[in-house]
Amino acid sequence: MTDLMDQKETTTVRPPGEPAAPAPPPTARTRRVPPAALSVAAFLVLLGAWWTSTATGWVDRIFLPGPDAVLARLADLSAGGELWEDLGVSVYRVGVGFALATLAALPLGILMGRFPLWAACVEPVVDFIRYMPVVAFVPLTILWAGTDDGQKFLIIVIGTFFQQVLLFTDNVRRTPRELVDVGRTLGLGHARILRRIVLRASAPALWDSLRVSLGWAWTWLVVAELVAATSGLGYRITLAQRYLSTETIIGYLLVLGLVGLVTDQLLRRAGRLLFRPAELRA
Repeated sequence: MTDLMDQKETTTVRPPGEPAAPAPPPTARTRRVPPAALSVAAFLVLLGAWWTSTATGWVDRIFLPGPDAVLARLADLSAGGELWEDLGVSVYRVGVGFALATLAALPLGILMGRFPLWAACVEPVVDFIRYMPVVAFVPLTILWAGTDDGQKFLIIVIGTFFQQVLLFTDNVRRTPRELVDVGRTLGLGHARILRRIVLRASAPALWDSLRVSLGWAWTWLVVAELVAATSGLGYRITLAQRYLSTETIIGYLLVLGLVGLVTDQLLRRAGRLLFRPAELRA
């Protein structure tokens, strides 16, 4: 009996009013590096490798200029206004083209994901077209819409619409079957189930698909501006290629990457605020 009592864990009762014992110091298992610090460190490593490869002469500066030369060139373009003019034109084209593609793809993807008849009729056609290379449509869009902004919008729509439709369809199909069955048990019709259950359950995934497809819109915009344009970031890259101005090319590539990173993080943050659980809002 004594042995059994010795094996039992003993607890210490703290008298009322006595302060709690200080928490133990963090150990290696509990101490974590903030994700933001890791992200900054990754960029610093890339920047250091870039600077080292150019400063030591491993790579000829004609092919890969150093960070100082690229930043100096961007400063000149910014002071002259070319950078902001090109950026504004490209942002406008992406915004309009992406909005047109999304407004068309979102309702179609929802209908295909919810109703098998829509999927049977439309999905094979979407699958057929989405495997066609968007670059091959560039000469056709020039014939159809000329070389103004309408042609850029058309390229963005072709490049993003069909991918978005399939993404939205898959998002809606992932709605838990149990939720739909509960709605039917409660006597809800198809429209109310779609509006009150399916759309609410799939909204976070739909938002993430929008965020991902925005990157495709930027890619296809630059493709369109590289071939037929008189302004924009892609046009400036093509112009710099003719004069072997690699500082401008790399600088504009960095601008594109920075714009994409900022917009992606803003959309990610907005999604967390819009679709976080209701109990976290209280």
